[in-house]
Amino acid sequence: MNETIKVLESRRSCRNFKPDMVNEEDLKAIIRAGTYAATGMGKQSPIIIAVTDKKLRDEIAEENRKIGGWSEGFDPFYGAPVILIVLAKKDVVTYIYDGSLVMGNLMNAAESLGVASIWIHRAKEEFESEFGKAILKKLDIEGEYEGIGHCALGYAAEPAREAAARKADYVYYI
Repeated sequence: MNETIKVLESRRSCRNFKPDMVNEEDLKAIIRAGTYAATGMGKQSPIIIAVTDKKLRDEIAEENRKIGGWSEGFDPFYGAPVILIVLAKKDVVTYIYDGSLVMGNLMNAAESLGVASIWIHRAKEEFESEFGKAILKKLDIEGEYEGIGHCALGYAAEPAREAAARKADYVYYI
């Protein structure tokens, strides 16, 4: 089977990560793959914020936990040591789709390198808040960006589950 299709069919979300940091070479390759996602009219509206600093990672996790309404102590990133936050410029008509394709590229590139991933939501709410705006300001990021998602990365602490059977009415041919 073609290696790309094999990756697309085998990738699963990970909800239990080891604390080990992702290899720097692999992390750079994953991020680079994200930058090659298709974007509407080639405008490249998304940006990626790579968070490897544990203190900031934990602050973002806490903000995400609060937005999600979970109990204190819950980690919405399931222990993943790396968070890649995808945002996209709101003045580009295709920004949500562009950012979603970046997320897909990140997760599939990670899978191809033996790095587990999961898409975590609530980036929109985080970056509408003063908390998120402060991160953007610290990075000198200007403009109107919307959080698309967090790609949590790390090494899986347990094997991935098997894929669910595909539903019978997934595809219609004409």
